[in-house]
Amino acid sequence: MFGHEGRSLLISSTAAFIALITAGAWISIPFFPVPLTLQTLFVLLSGVVMKRTAFLPAALYVALGALGLPIFHNGLSGIGVLLGPTGGYLLGFIPAAGICGYAYMRTEAAVRIAGILAATAVIYACGLLWLMYSASLAFPQALLAGVLIFLPGEALKVAAAYLIGARIE
Repeated sequence: MFGHEGRSLLISSTAAFIALITAGAWISIPFFPVPLTLQTLFVLLSGVVMKRTAFLPAALYVALGALGLPIFHNGLSGIGVLLGPTGGYLLGFIPAAGICGYAYMRTEAAVRIAGILAATAVIYACGLLWLMYSASLAFPQALLAGVLIFLPGEALKVAAAYLIGARIE
């Protein structure tokens, strides 16, 4: 990669965020009402750091897990995970990272906050829709089990992503 510093930075940032998202799947912090994992925080931070190319680590994370690398939560892997009830959340990482990244190409705080919130909403919307389909749940049950229970922890991760982003720029 001699002479291509931008490409080298892209490759190393992508690899680092794949590793962070993978590690975040294993980190479980006790919290009420459900434990927190740090996957979504690292997806959001990839947008903060990598801007418009932030979808790359999320897409490669999903692809590597689908191909059999044990990088999903608790070492799971394979296409079966994507077809299971959590597959929608994992697939939602890809557009969410891109949304957050594009918001962070702007300097206005309101745009960045809106980008982080929109990215989080996309993860949960994809997860909710897939949970309804894959588990044959009605909307109220899927909303309660797949979204509302996670919102207190997600609010902390959204705030952390914004504050970390403000510190590193």
